[in-house]
Amino acid sequence: MDQERLDKLKRLSLEMRRSILLMARDCGGSTRLGGGLSEVDILAVLYGAVLKFDPADPERPERDRFILSKGHGVLGYYAALAEAGFFPKSLLAEYQRNETDLGAHPVRQPRLGIESTNGSLGQGLSYGLGLALGAKMKGLGHRVFVLLGNGECDEGSVWEAVMAAAQFKLDNLTAIVDDNGQQSDGPSPEIIDLSPLAGKFQSFGWQTLEADGHDHAALFEALSGPPAPGRPRVLVARTVKGKGVSFMENKPEWHHNRLTANLYEQALSELEGA
Repeated sequence: MDQERLDKLKRLSLEMRRSILLMARDCGGSTRLGGGLSEVDILAVLYGAVLKFDPADPERPERDRFILSKGHGVLGYYAALAEAGFFPKSLLAEYQRNETDLGAHPVRQPRLGIESTNGSLGQGLSYGLGLALGAKMKGLGHRVFVLLGNGECDEGSVWEAVMAAAQFKLDNLTAIVDDNGQQSDGPSPEIIDLSPLAGKFQSFGWQTLEADGHDHAALFEALSGPPAPGRPRVLVARTVKGKGVSFMENKPEWHHNRLTANLYEQALSELEGA
């Protein structure tokens, strides 16, 4: 990746984190900041350099599909869609308001670039599998990307989808695990230890990749390369929950919490000084 593109992706991540903090401050209540911040650099690379889409024609059949399976990470998702041009950034002010299109979990709104409804964990990979299988059956060339949380991988439905995707040889399907080592109840290894996570996917026949989930160049290299023929692909991205804000990083209480005006100013000053 050349330096100009790398700098662009870093700026995109910064803008997304600014938007996340603003939405959290102004929504009038608690929201899920930790997982929204950990996924930012993954989404910046996807929407800034990897996915094929046209905001002016959001339902174009040739577009790649992105599914946010970890629906609680919606702050990062909305910030990415706004930066990609699917809707004006001013719409972010409606997050979690009454009758908004931007709820606490994503609800399918193709005109806004939101491909699926997700809230209950463990369903997004199966949904993406169906999209990928349908594309194969119809001879279509678009790709499907699904972002999961590491805690979400405790769900049995995830592993049913993993087995089926390998069985159907869905090399047009890429799963990305936002592996921040935490979930709502604490450190993931203390709840269900899934290590080695990449090895588990590999044992089911998936092509497996691992990368620093905050290294834009490494993420781009992993996600832009061609998949192994006949094999679905997974990228286990090692991330930090609450990335970019020191008092949120790796703190379970920031899985779901309220950002006051004072804490917003503190968090924003950290981002600006980074």
